[in-house]
Amino acid sequence: MSETLNALVLAGGRSRRLGRDKVALPVGGRPLLARTVALAARHAARVWVSGRDPGPLGLETPWLPDDTPGMGPLGGILTGLRHVGGPLLVLACDLPLLDDSVVGRLVAGRAARPAGAVMTTFRDEPDGRIEPLVAVYEQAAGPLLAAAAARGLYALARAVPPPARHHLPRSPREADVFLNINFPADLERLAELLPGAGRP
Repeated sequence: MSETLNALVLAGGRSRRLGRDKVALPVGGRPLLARTVALAARHAARVWVSGRDPGPLGLETPWLPDDTPGMGPLGGILTGLRHVGGPLLVLACDLPLLDDSVVGRLVAGRAARPAGAVMTTFRDEPDGRIEPLVAVYEQAAGPLLAAAAARGLYALARAVPPPARHHLPRSPREADVFLNINFPADLERLAELLPGAGRP
């Protein structure tokens, strides 16, 4: 499998908790999905969108439907590893403050992963939470994800155990960079940090 780094933007959520389609939220003058695709493209050779056809949003980025719907992000990543291959930079589409410095640090940090690490991701200090939707997955992560899916286990933090992960530290000061938009209150927080974001 080629070592070329490609990217997968996860956009399969239905935005039920938010009450509006998050991928179309305006951030920096363009839809959130378009912003995330452009961010990924600056760090990867090619970008795919997982979970929905981006064409109706005006994007020509190729679409990768899940092989098996209903498994959440794990299903999208597993499909990406099967059809695109690894290493695969994975970015959730609902992180409007994610930036080049963080993604660049992730991509550079992957080079220092120990033998046997199939996921490179950020870990919050000191609580130990990881960011599995801002991560690089190696091709060897596929069997772990497939095995977890076969058991009905779709939580990525459990599907890839700690010994198979390479963690980069994420300080509490970076919490806002990882703000994800799930609820109306998240939009209010985004408007505080980035005035005008999320408004038509």
